Amino acid sequence: MGSRPDSDAFPWQLKILIAGGFGVGKTTFVGSASEIEPLSTEEHLTTASLDTDSLAGVERKSTTTVAMDFGRITFPEDNVVLYLFGTPGQDRFWFMWDELSRGTVGAIVLADTRRLQDCFGAIEFFEQRGIYFLVAVNEFDNAMYYTPDEVRNALALHESVPLLLCDARDTQSATRTLISLLEYVLTTSAPQPTP
Repeated sequence: MGSRPDSDAFPWQLKILIAGGFGVGKTTFVGSASEIEPLSTEEHLTTASLDTDSLAGVERKSTTTVAMDFGRITFPEDNVVLYLFGTPGQDRFWFMWDELSRGTVGAIVLADTRRLQDCFGAIEFFEQRGIYFLVAVNEFDNAMYYTPDEVRNALALHESVPLLLCDARDTQSATRTLISLLEYVLTTSAPQPTP
């Protein structure tokens, strides 16, 4: 990302949301990227949620986030601290998203090709609020492979929105995804020179 000239100053503190559908890997992503023990509000699924939480494609899932996940990653060479907030995936918890999105500089929408339709709501949420985001396809071991162009077309994603592949379990992959988001936000929000 390149060093800032005022590297001894108080660090830049940036808030990033990790969003997507139920079971897409948000808690795993935050845990992989975070340098601290992440705060997680995972609870066991119960029979009461069977009618509302479809496990199609994620049959082995036994827990779900009921509030948020929280982690932190520091880039000391750039004097930047990222605070990661993983959103709950189910529709019934979306009332929290407006509050969680306050002050965010951008978001990562995780997508699972086995349940691609589950990330439509997150994409629409960020588009409607003008929040910068990218889509990261979490490559599950048993998922079908689709090219980034095929996924972009299926999501009707604007060509300006970055789409990349990641492995939410891998620290390096999660970190690269976060850096890609920051680079996108910085280049997109920077003032353009006038001719």
